[in-house]
Amino acid sequence: MHSVVISTLKQAKRVIVVVVGFTVLVLGIVLIVLPGPAVLVIPLGLAILATEFVWARRLLIRFRWKARQLKNSISRKVQGERRENSRSM
Repeated sequence: MHSVVISTLKQAKRVIVVVVGFTVLVLGIVLIVLPGPAVLVIPLGLAILATEFVWARRLLIRFRWKARQLKNSISRKVQGERRENSRSM
């Protein structure tokens, strides 16, 4: 009887994670076309889903990697512009 309760609680937790995770993820996707912080909401939904699903974990890792690449390229571009501006002065 005890194992049935534990099994049911694990299933209930998984259902809650799936419902909340997909709701947040869909909201993030909707925020791509509506004004809002889609770039923050989508990874949050993926992070929630990543607690239960490997595919969401992989997508979240790829999202972080791409975000890091974008940040680094922007940083290099800004530093290059600063150098050019300091040389022209």
